[in-house]
Amino acid sequence: MKKALSIFAMALLLVSCGPKKKEVKLIPTENFNMIVDGKNVSLYTLHNGFLTMQVTNYGGRVVSLWMPDCNNSYEDIVLGYDHINKYVNNDGERYLGAVVGRCANRISKGTFSLNGVAYQLTKNDGENTLHGGLVGADSRVWDVVSVNDSVLQMHTVFADGEDGFPGNLDVTMSYTLTHDNQFQIRYAATTDSTTLCNFSHHSFFNLKGEGNGNILDHELQINSRYMTTINDQLIPDGKFLGVKNTPFDFREKHRIGENIAADDEQLRYAKGYDHNWIVDKNDPKAYTWDATLTDPTSGREMQVWSDQVGLQFYSGNFFNGKGTGKCGKPLNFREGLALETQFFPDAINHESLTPVPVLNPSEEYHQLCIYKFAVLPKEKK
Repeated sequence: MKKALSIFAMALLLVSCGPKKKEVKLIPTENFNMIVDGKNVSLYTLHNGFLTMQVTNYGGRVVSLWMPDCNNSYEDIVLGYDHINKYVNNDGERYLGAVVGRCANRISKGTFSLNGVAYQLTKNDGENTLHGGLVGADSRVWDVVSVNDSVLQMHTVFADGEDGFPGNLDVTMSYTLTHDNQFQIRYAATTDSTTLCNFSHHSFFNLKGEGNGNILDHELQINSRYMTTINDQLIPDGKFLGVKNTPFDFREKHRIGENIAADDEQLRYAKGYDHNWIVDKNDPKAYTWDATLTDPTSGREMQVWSDQVGLQFYSGNFFNGKGTGKCGKPLNFREGLALETQFFPDAINHESLTPVPVLNPSEEYHQLCIYKFAVLPKEKK
């Protein structure tokens, strides 16, 4: 931790000197003023002097996130749209910048059992359920509880039976930009009936900046020795694979594009990386470092920390250039990546994938996910 903090201290020093090049360009708030399902949608701006973030309460979406590089030139490092209509009436990537749940990732055939009762969910990913189904956390207007310059707190209730899930699930979520350049996401939830509960954040990051090329030359390191293998439906088969000597070995930092085109069945299934890594930790509830993403050219770096057992790395394999981002350029193949902290996908249907994302009425669900940002000194990139 001391080493990480020292890097952030150097980052602050770096951006305080040197000529400015590209400045932060905010999206007009009026672009997001709309009533959806009878509720007001707005755009909120958070900042801490280093990071500037714009968030809409429609799906809790991070619409923009600006940070400097080693030359103090700012770029928006998340993919998104410049108008609420493009999110509500979306014909491209649905989950840009959103919170996903009530059960993130895939559930095989949209079915599971709890306490001897079988449940059928709505299917929105072929024969499977993805990220909570047709409504999901990303497609609802969250109520804004409070907001200031650096903290936005939101709340929603998922109704019993919605998308087929049991129980009324009461959820509070907060986004915070801290003084040491962390983007903290906290979730808290309770239920009145046993249900599934597994939230995750789905920003697509490109540390070069949106529209500035693909992410294949980004360097990634993941704190994991094992991953969960998938079938051709991208559903885990309940088995584990040691990453050593495979294209999934990110124990040491290396380029994402180095092995993404390898002749590997798992890569063919997902058309690249769209897999869950098992985070190395002794205690499944421990708060740990999960991954580090670096753009060597700009010096921008993002660390991922969480108290979750799994990390889904998705390399933007289904972007097709049809959607246009905030910068007016197409969102092309592999121009953004997601690093999603979570329970293991489809864990409810596999005895081997524990712990399971089950929440009982006597319990409270809590999750902490942190993205830590820094600009590395040029000689250390």
